[in-house]
Amino acid sequence: MVLPVAVPLAISAGLGLGLLWAWAWGRSGRTRGMGEPVGRDGSGSRVLLLTAHPDDEAMFFAPTLLGLTRLRYRVSLLCCSAGNYYNQGAIRKRELLQSCDVLGIPPSSVTIIDDRHLPDDPNVQWNTELLATLLLRHIKDNHIDLVVTFDNGGVSGHANHIALYSAIRFLHSTGKLPKECAVLALESVNTLRKYLSVLDLPLTWLRTPDVLFVLTQKEAERARKAMLCHKSQLLWFRHLYIIFSRFMVINSLNFL
Repeated sequence: MVLPVAVPLAISAGLGLGLLWAWAWGRSGRTRGMGEPVGRDGSGSRVLLLTAHPDDEAMFFAPTLLGLTRLRYRVSLLCCSAGNYYNQGAIRKRELLQSCDVLGIPPSSVTIIDDRHLPDDPNVQWNTELLATLLLRHIKDNHIDLVVTFDNGGVSGHANHIALYSAIRFLHSTGKLPKECAVLALESVNTLRKYLSVLDLPLTWLRTPDVLFVLTQKEAERARKAMLCHKSQLLWFRHLYIIFSRFMVINSLNFL
């Protein structure tokens, strides 16, 4: 009996995906491109993760946070809103602290800006100069060596995410940022790549970003645990995001 052409093709495709999955996880725990000003031993270096909402740190930046912790960087978080779009600000602040604890950031290293001029709202354009002023003060007060935030695509295109990039870009381009402070921007990808999970690694690997973090399976479980701390945000599609998003496993970043 001759098998239909579709059957061997499906088997080949399945084997190919399996090999690709094994290759990708075989490179888990890798960090690539961590030369100066970000060294492989980060002892003493201060990194600031700049986010817009509670849950950004787990949803988008967990590989970076866990990767930097692996390299012994001192990481702090500046969240620029309380996430009060649905009047859940108080709940989301508590969830943020729980998530940061899972990701290795103590409460003393978490700062939340709750300013009426910076509301959690995709329809409100945050003022770049106001945000830049608040950010610059925080960088100087805390002697930050590296800022990590979104790129100009904001990963999801959210206006509040993009506003963070605009503010740090403004400081960088005008020379107001301290010379010793570098900036890394998280690379946005298209929708297809965004939901390939670890299978996106070959494409990311070939594009050679300045810095690449890939989680081990154990670290990926920590990332999922951190995301699950945000119970108020766990609608059905967020559970799918946790399973399929490459941002739960891979972060590729570029220097400004």
